[in-house]
Amino acid sequence: MRTFDLTPLFRSSVGFDRMTRLLDTASRLDDGSLSYPPYNIEKRGDDLYRISMAVAGFGESDLELTQTENTLVVKGKAEKSEAEGSFLYRGIAGRAFERRFQLADYIRVTDASLENGLLHIDLEREVPEALKPRTIQIAGGSAKRLEKKAA
Repeated sequence: MRTFDLTPLFRSSVGFDRMTRLLDTASRLDDGSLSYPPYNIEKRGDDLYRISMAVAGFGESDLELTQTENTLVVKGKAEKSEAEGSFLYRGIAGRAFERRFQLADYIRVTDASLENGLLHIDLEREVPEALKPRTIQIAGGSAKRLEKKAA
C-alpha cells in the first residue's frame, strides 16, 4: 500500500504548501518513469551541485532545459534518423523523455554542457545578502539608555 492521504496537512498548515505538494507528487510517481534517462547528482562544493544525465543518441538541438521557480525540466526528443541496414538488437534507447527536478530555494542553473553522451547541468545556491547571517554589535553603556528613556 503506497497511498497516503495528505489532506490533513493541507488544511492545518499555512506556508508549507510546497512541502505537501512535494510529498503528494513523490507518492504518485511511477517507478518505471524514474529509470530513463539515468542520472547522477553530485555535490561539488558548499553551494555547488551538478546533475549528469546519460543522453546517448541526443544532440544539443534535441535537448531543452527550462527553469521555472523551483523546478528544472529537462526534455529530450531525438529526431528519427533513417539508419542503413537492419538491426539485430537495438539497445540504445532514443525515446523522448521529460525529467523534472525540484530545486531548493535560491538554486539556479549556471551552466549546461553536452560531452561524450553526458548532459552536465551545473547548479549554484545564491542566498541573497538580506537572508545571510549577520553579526550584530552589542553597544555598551546601558545606563545611557535608561537616562534617555527617562528624559
